[in-house]
Amino acid sequence: MDTMAGRPTAPPDDDAVVDRVFEHRRIWRLAQDAFTSAAALITEREPTPDVVVGIARGGVPLAQLLSAHYEVPVVELTARHNRSDEVYLAATGQVELPQEPDGALAAHREARILLVDDICGTGSTYRAAVRWLETHLVPAAVRTAALCRSEAAAFTPDTWVWDTLDWVVFPWNEPTQTSEDLIVPASPRVRLSDAPAEAEG
Repeated sequence: MDTMAGRPTAPPDDDAVVDRVFEHRRIWRLAQDAFTSAAALITEREPTPDVVVGIARGGVPLAQLLSAHYEVPVVELTARHNRSDEVYLAATGQVELPQEPDGALAAHREARILLVDDICGTGSTYRAAVRWLETHLVPAAVRTAALCRSEAAAFTPDTWVWDTLDWVVFPWNEPTQTSEDLIVPASPRVRLSDAPAEAEG
């Protein structure tokens, strides 16, 4: 049964990139140990929130790991954009969200939220989810983090770990033939407005 049937759909912003962009040079693999290390990089950068919201389903494993580190609650937000994990699946630009928050989400009205997903592909899911949270929960703040961000995305999270222009297979995805591992960098990437100021000299 499709539990998302009848739910409102948020259209992409006028300037959002709807089509996914790929180089088709490789299929990345994110190993479990690299995933754990990447999550640690995010916690080093992101301030402690009141709650971590994981975009289901890809963002939930990251949200669970971050919530354990911060020792704060974790909740799921179902924001469906892609119908499957099929490699190189085209984006629809349409994001299906709940009509109203469930009890677990509603308990965090006016909270400081860290919204996370495994990948920011086009930016449509993040944009729609942030708007939805701001409308329904009136949060004190919403910060965003991702493991990967497409270099062609129309949205930039506050913190992410890898820039990619090819498909990524995460530990929770169906096994797929991959060609190259993602290597954990020394530090995460941050949105320019959040980057520390250069020392004057």
